[in-house]
Amino acid sequence: MKKTLLALAMAGVVTGCSTPPEAPEDPKLESTEQKVSYGMGLVLGERMSNDLPDLQMEQFLQGIQHGHAGDEETKRLTREEIQEALMAYQQQMQEDQKKQMDELAQKNKEAGEAFLAENAEKDGVETTESGLQYEVIEEGTGDKPSAEDTVRVHYTGELLSGEVFDSSRERGEPVTFALNQVIPGWTEGLQLMNEGARYKLYIPSDLAYGPGGNRGIGPNETLVFDVELLAVNPQDDAASE
Repeated sequence: MKKTLLALAMAGVVTGCSTPPEAPEDPKLESTEQKVSYGMGLVLGERMSNDLPDLQMEQFLQGIQHGHAGDEETKRLTREEIQEALMAYQQQMQEDQKKQMDELAQKNKEAGEAFLAENAEKDGVETTESGLQYEVIEEGTGDKPSAEDTVRVHYTGELLSGEVFDSSRERGEPVTFALNQVIPGWTEGLQLMNEGARYKLYIPSDLAYGPGGNRGIGPNETLVFDVELLAVNPQDDAASE
């Protein structure tokens, strides 16, 4: 009897596996209403894939059906319960993002420290008391700026990976700014240079953008700048001309 039941069960499994269920046919897209309905669903789905990457599709589709039906009896959550769930989800996402940022910040800091320790041993690289490193590519003969001066520069900024995140050279136009309004590594590094000089600055994260990062720059990134000091207080030059 047991063997017979087992045989029947196995036969059922084999039969079930050998005849997979037919895939449902795609709904028609012939009328304007059908196309609009599909289009709205497509747009909403694309948005949801960005806003809610772990979307539970079965629950999502049921929510759409119940909401479209407008029958209060079929709705499984109140507005208050939905709001509570949204707030809990947002809080969890913020905690996850913070954890990821903290891990990335620690990784970047360790990579930067290792790079700077090795870089400090290279010929031609000098390290200041703050930890800023610089390398002279070409010396200048003009004035040195103070922290209160305005400077005009050409520069290329890179991450340790070699990725260029910003470059006045690529834009084809130098930049003018007050030296006390930029990151500390720039404020210190430019004061080491004479007008006409070109230096390579290796800037530790605490002299750059720190754990907050910046556009295109991750948390605690060590930065490398190739900087050419074109002019000190260029507005004075324009006035004299």
